[in-house]
Amino acid sequence: MKAMRLGKPASFEALALTDMQARAPGPGEIKVRIRAASLNFRDMLVVNGVFPAPEGLIPLSDGAGEVVETGAGVTGFAPGDHVVSTFHPNWPGGHVDRAALNNTPGGPADGYACQYATRPVSHFTHAPKGLSHAESAALTCAGVTAWRAVVTDGRVKPGATVLVQGTGGVSLFALQFAKAAGARVIATSSRDAKLERLRALGADEVINYRTVENWGEAALALTGGLGVDHIIEVGGPHTLRQSFIAARTGGHVALIGATGGFEIDTMPFAIVQAKRLCLQAVTVGSRADQLDMVRGMETLGLRPVIDKIFPLTQLAEAFHYLKSGEHFGKICIDMDV
Repeated sequence: MKAMRLGKPASFEALALTDMQARAPGPGEIKVRIRAASLNFRDMLVVNGVFPAPEGLIPLSDGAGEVVETGAGVTGFAPGDHVVSTFHPNWPGGHVDRAALNNTPGGPADGYACQYATRPVSHFTHAPKGLSHAESAALTCAGVTAWRAVVTDGRVKPGATVLVQGTGGVSLFALQFAKAAGARVIATSSRDAKLERLRALGADEVINYRTVENWGEAALALTGGLGVDHIIEVGGPHTLRQSFIAARTGGHVALIGATGGFEIDTMPFAIVQAKRLCLQAVTVGSRADQLDMVRGMETLGLRPVIDKIFPLTQLAEAFHYLKSGEHFGKICIDMDV
């Protein structure tokens, strides 16, 4: 099989297409023909060496395809089933200690930039019916993260107000899940063309954070000064202050990433305390979260937003495109090289 491996020092250009032998499944394992994968901001940090990774790592945490063989004792999966990978194979549901989350695919464990993967059944769930492999591959990290933030932790209800930042995978999933829950959504972007696409996807109000520097105040004004109930915070230290300004008293802020950079801003603890904000960190979610999300998407007929699909041989180019910020939705990789 073909697989992309990461050399040293880590960089986009250190990715090399190699030939490997796909192994047969052992007891409790399934062998999956990976048809598609998707890119996440985290994957870019791994490939660029920001997050440590072993030499020769197969990157990408998100993969989807069909089962081609099952090992002894496997139930619930059969050859031909369409499946999607899980981000935390050791987290079935409920509480889990951080030390147990030590085998995330795409770093530190091998990921899905490969044509076949043989893993224990906990590494996969069934994919939503009716989705393409590329659409299913978009779910593992971004989809489950958004589901955890909006549904599991946020418990968003009809009539609530949700703010999403930018047009990456997590934010677009969160927009879709929030609208499905009956919420009013305020969306931000730095480009007017993307704001129009956010409106088309269901956003009720939009803010250009490039032209409206104090967008937190703008979001506050859109709620009549009451504030936003739930904020999907993906920007990190660079955007936290504005998120806290936008939030209502007792509001829920899902802390997810740092796509806006790692610059340290003075943490506005006075705002957090005065508003009694609930800050909830999100590190994707459990296998149970993914199963719930799959059922939810099937019931609601939701589909991921796919921006562009690159062949595996152009994985470096796909990462450069992700870094450019030009995308709207998920960037996927086709494994049929």
